[in-house]
Amino acid sequence: MNLTQRPPRSPRVRLGGYVILPRMLDKCRAEIAGTAGEYHYACPMDQHFLGFTGTDPEALKAEVAKGLGDGEVLAWITAHAAHPREPWEIAQWSAFREAAVPSDNGSRAFISEQAAASGAADREDIATWFDYLDIDDYATFGGKA
Repeated sequence: MNLTQRPPRSPRVRLGGYVILPRMLDKCRAEIAGTAGEYHYACPMDQHFLGFTGTDPEALKAEVAKGLGDGEVLAWITAHAAHPREPWEIAQWSAFREAAVPSDNGSRAFISEQAAASGAADREDIATWFDYLDIDDYATFGGKA
């Protein structure tokens, strides 16, 4: 996984019903390989997943470092999560996270500034954190917002 050449998966992509998880695994693999670029494993967005499942980021990183695939990592998380979750809880949490918007003026201003820097100042469809991450990834790797 080389995140200096392409972005991680969208935070919308799900694994085991969880949003954020595939993106977090991409960043973890890139960090292990030394190719994370500007991306950070266990960042504040990742912390939402880690807190919801009760997963220790360093223990997870050690498992990922073994070369496990996504399904194997999901099985490990399911077996070791401090907060085991039912499918309906995962679905509700994922829907909530996907719809999450900046909740304070500073965060809203940040999103607006970053959207403008990405060439998307006039777009009205960039409202959620996931919208911002998707447009930022796209613009960072040569796309035009």
